[in-house]
Amino acid sequence: MSLRLRLLAIIGVSLTALWSLVAVWMFLDVRHELRTALDDRLAASARMVAGLMSQLPPTGATASEDAASPMDVIARDGLACEVSLLRGEVMTRALARTTGSPGLRAAEAGYGTHVLGGKVWRTYVLEQGGIRIATADRIDVREALLRDIALTAGVPFVVALSGSLMLLWFGIGRGLLPLERVRAALARRAPDDAMPLPATDVPPELRPLVATIHHLLERVQGTLARERRFTDDAAHELRTPLTAIKTHLQVARLAAAKPETAEVMTQALGSADQGVLRLQNTLDQLLLLARLDGRVEQDRPECTQALRVARRAIEDAKAPGDGPGRVRLEAGDSLLELRMPEALAVSALRNLIDNALRYSPSTSRVTLSVEWRDEKWVCFTVLDEGPGLTEAECAQALERFWRRGSGVQGSGLGLSIAGAIALRYGGRLQLQPRGQGGLKAELCLPGASLGHPAAFSA
Repeated sequence: MSLRLRLLAIIGVSLTALWSLVAVWMFLDVRHELRTALDDRLAASARMVAGLMSQLPPTGATASEDAASPMDVIARDGLACEVSLLRGEVMTRALARTTGSPGLRAAEAGYGTHVLGGKVWRTYVLEQGGIRIATADRIDVREALLRDIALTAGVPFVVALSGSLMLLWFGIGRGLLPLERVRAALARRAPDDAMPLPATDVPPELRPLVATIHHLLERVQGTLARERRFTDDAAHELRTPLTAIKTHLQVARLAAAKPETAEVMTQALGSADQGVLRLQNTLDQLLLLARLDGRVEQDRPECTQALRVARRAIEDAKAPGDGPGRVRLEAGDSLLELRMPEALAVSALRNLIDNALRYSPSTSRVTLSVEWRDEKWVCFTVLDEGPGLTEAECAQALERFWRRGSGVQGSGLGLSIAGAIALRYGGRLQLQPRGQGGLKAELCLPGASLGHPAAFSA
């Protein structure tokens, strides 16, 4: 059901129900007033006849008593009146009556309802000065009059209600024109159009909807821009290892044709294998970054031990040629917990350790410390003894695919992924140059310490 038809149905049914109740109320009130008025008319007619009879001379009454039959009076159909003489409480005979009177001798004094001559009559009997006056009208005539009144009032009511619904239909359509203009603007909009919606004159009730659409379009454009940038950077980054693998495979193919170049072929295949590993690592990093960018809903709350995350990250970051104890772990509180999935925490910390090992001399040490800070953060600090970065380079290092120098190995995604994971859970990643050389990377993630009760309410 369209919004226009739905509004018409709601308003139309409400109006119809309301006015129908009013009409029923008015009909019942009119029926009561009509019956009261007709009853008053019967009583007034009886009193008027009584007044006239009181003015007649007694001789007239006596003469009437000697008459053989009562005097017939022509009256309207549905009305009846009888005038009779009383002797004490006994009615002797009728003096006058209307033509076609059903006989009102059985009617009691005052108001009453009787079935006379196969018809239902409303009667009124007045006994005054030895004269009994009975007036009556038929109920079916009353009901016919009431139906005529209801029909006279009901037809205009139905016509007015139908006209109101028609005007309401056009009025709702007119009121929905701003919404239709917004819909038309969205329908004409190209998928890659970065311009905002054209200004439209909308009522206050629709302004929040239009504002929400504006914000949604801005977010969609931002998402598309990130996807384009991600696709361009990924294509550029993957082109280098693919080209290298292709070149090494061509060299190996040429060397295979000559027996004396077996060493060259072995070296070319080893280089191609390294290129495949680099390509695989780059693809893994890209997929993780894409999942972080596309994630909308919050992950299910999980808790994991910070020391377990640190040990797994150190184990995953070790290269085959690294000596034992190259990464030193310092942790004062063994009860620290992280409030995030363990796999993502390990991935973020592993990238920091891997970055420190890659840029540090092979004889140097990398220090990883874990501490509880500000009653709500678990901070991992990675210290290396490499060439370090300047303040400006520390800011650039968090950008995707940034590397210091063109000859440096790596995809340039490790620090970006660590920062994205931290930002995802409300944490932060900060890089700072060390005064004595090297780089300090500080990763703070939400956590709790079982030894600090305040941490659970933070």
